[in-house]
Amino acid sequence: MIGARRLRKAYGYAVVLDDVSLELAPGQCLALLGPNGAGKTTLLRILATLLRPTSGELAVAGVDALKHPEAARAAIGVVAHGSYVYEDLSALENLRFWTVMAGGDASWARLRSALQQVELDGAADERVRTFSAGMKRRLALARVVLGRARLLLLDEPFTGLDQQGRKWLSEFLLAFKIGGGALVVATHSFASGLGVADRVAILAGGRLLLDRPCADLSWEELRRLYDGLTELDGALA
Repeated sequence: MIGARRLRKAYGYAVVLDDVSLELAPGQCLALLGPNGAGKTTLLRILATLLRPTSGELAVAGVDALKHPEAARAAIGVVAHGSYVYEDLSALENLRFWTVMAGGDASWARLRSALQQVELDGAADERVRTFSAGMKRRLALARVVLGRARLLLLDEPFTGLDQQGRKWLSEFLLAFKIGGGALVVATHSFASGLGVADRVAILAGGRLLLDRPCADLSWEELRRLYDGLTELDGALA
């Protein structure tokens, strides 16, 4: 689903990403760890074809995403750090607006089915300004359901969620993965995202310092590696 090779992003002399390569297969989840400012959001934006790298290669779902970004986007769903919902519209109206803008099938039956899959069917006609953070995150995921994405990119998806919201989101992501979808979950929190991950990568200072299967690392080993690699990177910066 993802084939990224030597991605680099610079703004003048400021290098945000430096020589980042990674691969992700269908049915896999990569937990992308790193402190704030590590470059996680920049990498996600490049993978989502929302930002063009300064150099490097990127294929998404077998499509050259740099030459044909529109074709690649058909396979991608993005849940950003902010939910980006329209507070004064209902959940149903939000979905209808997004779907019409994307040129999709905006039939009420299809929209209500998407809300049902994220367990918001009971709040379909409520204004989004009354929603909790978890409900807004579910509404953002309903867009993924409607778009039939095969690659899901999530930026700090567990932030602001209560225990029930975290449990629901973990179950949703696990089901997405079991269904053959691929996931990248970017987070700076060890408590989030690792439950559904097959691999863990550590990004610091714009560089990918580690990419290993979760099965190869205990929680304590990962914590030590994270602390050691990020501290070393900070010292060298």
